Parts: sequence; structure tokens; C-alpha cells
Amino acid sequence: MSKIELVEVSPRDGLQNEPRTLPTADKIELIRRAIDAGARRLEVASFVHPAKVPQMADAEAVVAGLPRGAARYVGLVLNKRGALRALDTAIDEIGIVCAASDTFGMRNQGLDAGQSLDMACDVLRFCQEQGRSAQATIAVAFGCPFDGVIAPGKVVAMVHRLADAGAIEVALADTIGIARPAEVEKLAADVAAAIAPLPLRVHFHDTRGMGVANVMVAVRAGAVTVDAAIGGTGGCPFAPGAAGNVASEDVAYALGDALDVDIAKLVDTARWLNARLRREQISAVARAFASA
Repeated sequence: MSKIELVEVSPRDGLQNEPRTLPTADKIELIRRAIDAGARRLEVASFVHPAKVPQMADAEAVVAGLPRGAARYVGLVLNKRGALRALDTAIDEIGIVCAASDTFGMRNQGLDAGQSLDMACDVLRFCQEQGRSAQATIAVAFGCPFDGVIAPGKVVAMVHRLADAGAIEVALADTIGIARPAEVEKLAADVAAAIAPLPLRVHFHDTRGMGVANVMVAVRAGAVTVDAAIGGTGGCPFAPGAAGNVASEDVAYALGDALDVDIAKLVDTARWLNARLRREQISAVARAFASA
């Protein structure tokens, strides 16, 4: 298997829905630990309204405190206002999100699916004009908690628009963890072919225990980058029932030599993070380490 890139999302998606808000220093320590475990690309903050996602209110402070040159840092934005905030920092890359369903888009961004896509394309072009790299994620690409099944053809049409707008990469997000491996493999193959030679990234939640299986079939279908969160932390404040992200240590075990990370250090960091968050959720690999 060819090498696969990990995007460690625990500092952003892993923390944004936790009831306990970590201090800035702990967020920076989480990022430092992830880098020590081998992560070289990390989603470190989201530049969103603090009233909506208070766990991310210190985005600028987190970015300012990061070790420079150790990894590539991604900042998530939901609109141009967020992009302007992010561009005022030393963030390496902007990640813009658009929604594949109208209701999720309205709850997440105040925009229906078409408006959300238009906005994402505008932000991509704006970042390009500013000389900054930007990529795009399609939320609820496999299904929405409000609108149900998303037509695969709609998603493929969206990725064409995002690629044409200058995205350096396009990601498919199973925001609520509803996808099954067979449909993931089919849509990932269609999208990878549609955006080639741009890379395809995938983002899975483990709500129904399908996270690792979905990662594996997506990689087989052409995905070259995988989002995951240490300890399986996370969820979406705008998507009821969304469980944590697929755990980085579980993905690392499944992908083996295709991923250059230290699983033992990921597990150790998952334990450290659990203590900081005062939670007891444990990934399958961490559980195996504990019983070994």
C-alpha cells in the first residue's frame, strides 16, 4: 500500500463538542504531543463565532503558540469572516466547509446547500488571491441527520465546482457517521476520478463502528489523506447524534506501514487527553494496549 497522509484533527474537531473546554496551553501541548507521535499535518483551530463554538474561542492564541516548522497547520473556517481572521494569523492552510444538505447548511452556516457551495468557492478564490493555500470539505456528504440520504451525483457536482475554484484538496466528510463501506468505496472512487490529479481526503465519525472500515475502503478507492482524532474524540455541535471521530491510533493500526506514526505515543496521548477532558472514552487499540 502507498503511503497515506494523516491529518490529526483532535485539536479542532476532537475538542469542539466536548463539554469541558481545554485551556490554550493544553491545546498547544496536545498538538506538540501529536507532532512527537509523527503527525505532520494538523487541524489546530476553527475560526468561528465563539458564542456558537466556545471551545474554539482562543483560535488566534493557539496558532500564535505553535512550534513553527514542525508541521503544517490547518485552520477551519465557515465563511469569509472566518477566513479573514485566519489569514491574519500564521496558519499554513485554510480549510473551508460547505454542506451537501440544505438543513444542515442552514444550521451550520445560515446558508442552504447551493449558497454554502457558492460561499466556499468564493473563499477558495479569495485565499488564492491572498497567496494562501486552501482546501474544501463537503459536510454530510453521505447523509444528513435532517434531510436524509444525499445523492452521490450531487456530491460529484460539488467537487467539480470546488476544484475549479482553486481547492488544493477536496474532502468528503461523513459528519454523523452514517456511511457504509460499499457506498463509501463507490463515492470515493467517483470523486477521486472527478478531481484527479487533486488529492482526495476523507473524514469519518465512528457513530456506528464503521469508521476504520470506511477509511480502508476509501483508501482502496483512491483517497490519499485521512482525518482522524487521537482517542476518538469529537463530534459536531450542529449534527445531533454525531459521535467521535475515528481514532488516530485505530487508523494507524489498520493502515500499518502506510502511515508513519508511533501508535504507542498516540495511545499515551489519548490517555493524557482523557484525563484533561475528564472523560473515559477509549479506542479499540488503546483498550488492547491496556490489556497487553
